[in-house]
Amino acid sequence: MSHPLTPWQVLARRTLLERRWIEVREDHVRLANGHEIEEFHVITSPSWAGVLAVTERDEVVLVRQYRHGIVADSLELPAGVIEPGEPPLAAAQRELREETGYAAEHWEPIASFATEPSRHTVRAHFFCALGAKPVAERHLDASEELELVLVPRSEFIELVLRGDITHGVHVGAILVAERRGLLTPR
Repeated sequence: MSHPLTPWQVLARRTLLERRWIEVREDHVRLANGHEIEEFHVITSPSWAGVLAVTERDEVVLVRQYRHGIVADSLELPAGVIEPGEPPLAAAQRELREETGYAAEHWEPIASFATEPSRHTVRAHFFCALGAKPVAERHLDASEELELVLVPRSEFIELVLRGDITHGVHVGAILVAERRGLLTPR
């Protein structure tokens, strides 16, 4: 078993940009070997939660939305920002209901991931919701334009393997869930 590496020493820090959803800072750091990096940029954003929901009818609940960073539509798991003080599971349950109108009684944790550990502080927490059913109208934010997409569970992994789901962190959560048997019909 290896030992943890020595964290970098922060010699100076300044904020370059601070907005509601993002902060970009510049750190002057010293590595354990003495080497210094004068301009190492770190991005801070809120952590978020995502849901792999399987309905009572054996369908996976997805959303399609436009993603400006890639200038294309993206087929994804329902997901959203964790509010301050909100537990990740509560955020996942809220986001599933808001984005899709679905809810479930049986929830299993899938995994928590660092979304891009080199420069981002964000963590993504994923849960599996089994036996999901529509219970309410969707409540989308003004900045959300989402299309609800239901895919038979038997065809779902093929979407990932074909590259139809391109969000890397979502793909990782889906493959972990599949490996743990959460996508196997019960």
